[in-house]
Amino acid sequence: MPQDKSTLSISPSLGPSLNLVHMHGSGSLFNNRALYISALSILLGISAGFISKILTSLIGLITNLSFYGNFSFEFSSPKHNMLGFWVIAVPIFGALIVGLMARYGSKGIRGHGIPEAMEQVLTNKSRIPPRLTFLKPLSAAISIGTGGPFGAEGPIIATGGALGSLIGQIFKTTADERKILLAAGAAGGMAATFGSPVSAILLAIELLLFEFKPRSFLPVTLASISATAVRISIEGSSPIFQIPNLSPSAYSALIAYFILGALIGLASVIVTKSVYFIEDMFDKLPIHWMWWPALGAIAVGVVGYFVPSTLGVGYDNIRDIIGGNITGKILLILFIAKFISWSISLGSGTSGGTLAPLFTIGGGLGASLALFAAYFFPSAGIDPRMAALVGMAALFAGSSRAILTSIIFAFETTLQPNSILPLLAGCSASYLVSLVLMKETIMTEKIARRGIRVPNEYSADMLDQISVGEVATQNVVTINYKATIAEARNQILTQNIRNHYIPLIDNVGKVSGIISRTDLENPESEDDTPVKHLISKPLVVLLKKNSVKEAANLMAEFDVHSIPVIEDTHSMKLCGIISRSDILKARKQKIDESKQFEKTFTFYGAANKKSSG
Repeated sequence: MPQDKSTLSISPSLGPSLNLVHMHGSGSLFNNRALYISALSILLGISAGFISKILTSLIGLITNLSFYGNFSFEFSSPKHNMLGFWVIAVPIFGALIVGLMARYGSKGIRGHGIPEAMEQVLTNKSRIPPRLTFLKPLSAAISIGTGGPFGAEGPIIATGGALGSLIGQIFKTTADERKILLAAGAAGGMAATFGSPVSAILLAIELLLFEFKPRSFLPVTLASISATAVRISIEGSSPIFQIPNLSPSAYSALIAYFILGALIGLASVIVTKSVYFIEDMFDKLPIHWMWWPALGAIAVGVVGYFVPSTLGVGYDNIRDIIGGNITGKILLILFIAKFISWSISLGSGTSGGTLAPLFTIGGGLGASLALFAAYFFPSAGIDPRMAALVGMAALFAGSSRAILTSIIFAFETTLQPNSILPLLAGCSASYLVSLVLMKETIMTEKIARRGIRVPNEYSADMLDQISVGEVATQNVVTINYKATIAEARNQILTQNIRNHYIPLIDNVGKVSGIISRTDLENPESEDDTPVKHLISKPLVVLLKKNSVKEAANLMAEFDVHSIPVIEDTHSMKLCGIISRSDILKARKQKIDESKQFEKTFTFYGAANKKSSG
């Protein structure tokens, strides 16, 4: 977004090139342009809410036509079909259509949506081709409606993001503004699907925005609220995974949930690596990638024939797992079969989401481990329903490393206040294991392989925490703007001035411009020429309270190497100067402080280890 600047007029008699003074102000954290983007985000959120309803209705229509021969938009599960062996053909037929759409429509419909949106943010200035706004939801509806073991949320998130990008392109926004609109559309899509506005906001921050600023946070929040309001008006306000109330957990159970989370974290590594291993195997096939989804759909059909519950979205499976309605061998078979079906199909490059399958697999694994633990350790006080909820969130936390999204999502979709502590314990453990054992995530592995670096830590810029007054050179050598070039050269020699850039001031210390020694020592410059005529660029100044980050931004924007520092805008009295080398010194100082802390920590760690030995 454009930087906020104030402009001061000064006398043009000081030099032909010095007509304006550019001064970077601290600026507002939320300006008129941000208000405009926020207004667009509200409309975007409302649109995402209706898109979610349209897509789920379309999935319902295709499901009913494909498995039951009925013309109905009601969202239904394919698991009650009576097709027998012919059920294997339905996913294959749908996958053939998706493959053709990807081949002749857009290759961008392949995948589960979020990594593709991340790639556009990081490499293409958040420009998503407009045709994906229509092709992605249509391909996902066909894939899921014909039995694909995916969630509708991924395509809806991708569609909302594509719509946000499209609006940004139509209304001539900057790359940063398009990124905000893309993230707002994606958050609206997730909020509309699950009725989970807070986790939708966190998902946008953790996986798409790569920042936490008022200018981006508020538009995404407004989009999420708007989309949720649309969902409430259509579906009501009940949580999507409504289950009986869970009891508070004892300390022993919290320890158990932490251990459970660590085991789920290990599973998240296996799940992620398995998906990309299968994808690599498809890459080695000697046939065009257009046919891969159909091959993957064979597994979907075969598994669906033996375990019909694996077909389609499976939100009812998630509800039954965390509600304790599925237990024992049936539970074990369900989540293992879902994993096989989903991983092969996703690895084939078809269109579909990952959230619902991960929740089914994680919930099933968590509940199974809890039943095992309850048999051998009955005193631990583990509730299989709570363990299923923890497993659901922990698998997503480990696979995506969107830990805050995972915790809040599990709470919002069930509205179980007693689940917060177990979720914190389980997701933290899973996140820790994932960090130790896996370099990339299920969201970033694909784009990382293409050489795209994905930010994984969000921290305040260290230069934004240092003021110009702390690092600027205070004792500044200056030259009077009325001096001639000969007088200035003589002053440099007599005072042994080594500065490459020298400020010009008037008789009362008011800064008037800045010149370089290269221009001053140019033999073609006539001795009697006033030094003010060597000024080649508009004057850029800073206040002491400005940050070093602002100084660096101004140097890049106006292509200057040094900037005078003034007391105030009224007197324009010079009080220092900051150069590029000063900025580098400030950064080095912060780096040295960080390294010193690490050395101290390492020293104490080694000392403790030695003493204990």
